[in-house]
Formats: sequence, C-alpha cells, structure tokens
Amino acid sequence: MQENDEPKEDGDGSSLKGKISGMGQAILGEIEQLAGVITADPLAQQEGKFNVEVGELREDIESDLKEDRDSDE
Repeated sequence: MQENDEPKEDGDGSSLKGKISGMGQAILGEIEQLAGVITADPLAQQEGKFNVEVGELREDIESDLKEDRDSDE
C-alpha cells in the first residue's frame, strides 16, 4: 500500500504547506541570520534578513487572500 505524501486540504481549499510557508521561511531566515552572526559571515546575515522579510510578506499576503476569499462567500 502506498501512502500519499501530498498535504491534506482543509475546508477552504488551501494546503497546510501553503499556510506554513511564510512562517517557515521567516523562521529559517532567522536561523540563517543568527548563523551568519556566529560565523561572522555578512552575506549569510543579509540572506537571513531577506528571508525573514519575504516570509513576513508571504504571511501578510496569505492572510489578505484568506480574508478576500472569506468576504466573497
């Protein structure tokens, strides 16, 4: 028997992967930024900062899209 690796969808049709993508990117960005500080690598610090900002933007966009979908119903 094969198991399906696809994330299950909830009631509004969005997958779990889509919901945590922004937060996950922000968390990984924080880790990368801290690793850059520890290793004194300014490039890693900036990449981490970028990923944090993109993750926050993705969360905002996902939230706005959910609100738009809810208001259309």
